[in-house]
Amino acid sequence: MKKLITTVLMLMVTMQLFAQDQTSAITDTLAGSEKIYVVAVCAAVILLGLIFFLFSIDGRLKKLEKKS
Repeated sequence: MKKLITTVLMLMVTMQLFAQDQTSAITDTLAGSEKIYVVAVCAAVILLGLIFFLFSIDGRLKKLEKKS
């Protein structure tokens, strides 16, 4: 029952977000000058860097655990 209530609440929040006005001055400016792609690529590079960093730390920890 708790799962069902949580799911319904999440769906209601999602529907409310879709009901918001989609026009924004910042969005229009970035999309109009095609700088939104630069922002998206930068965000993707940062995310991939963090993922790589976390996996490298995980590998180092596994080596240390095997040593001890």
